[in-house]
Amino acid sequence: MTVSTQELLLSRIRDVPDYPKPGVLFKDITPLLADPQAFTALTDALAELCVRHGATKIVGLEARGFILAAPVAVRAQIGFIPVRKAGKLPGATLSQAYELEYGTAEIEVHAEDLAAGDRVMVIDDVLATGGTAEASLELIRRAGAEVAGVAVLMELGFLAGRNRLEPALRGAPLEALITL
Repeated sequence: MTVSTQELLLSRIRDVPDYPKPGVLFKDITPLLADPQAFTALTDALAELCVRHGATKIVGLEARGFILAAPVAVRAQIGFIPVRKAGKLPGATLSQAYELEYGTAEIEVHAEDLAAGDRVMVIDDVLATGGTAEASLELIRRAGAEVAGVAVLMELGFLAGRNRLEPALRGAPLEALITL
């Protein structure tokens, strides 16, 4: 990805102070999504990572990860698999609980959507503390698939999600287009 692409993406991310609570500076990607040039540049950059790392499927994490991962899957011509919050998928699922700052959460994937031989790239908008991404890697491996890597638009470095995710990656790459 070129510096100009990175600058374009960063210029379309809006800071929203005190959202969702006082003291938090929220990074709003909706202006980026509304700009066809920026959204196309983002899609192309993520698709290139999927191809480079030999992904055969893309997992998008609910909810903003869906928005990014689906067009990347189309561009890279590989399958898209949604990882949802518990209780949102019909049929047989694999689920994985994980720790949040206050409590726990659970994500699920359709059991039949991933299999041995699949190389899966996880795509999300932000890597914050790394809990959801870590749980998704466990789900992928439990389904018998291999992790091709994790790709995010933004990594919030000050939250140390990379450090938490490193052991779960087991050597697979973690690619952040922008690190803040």
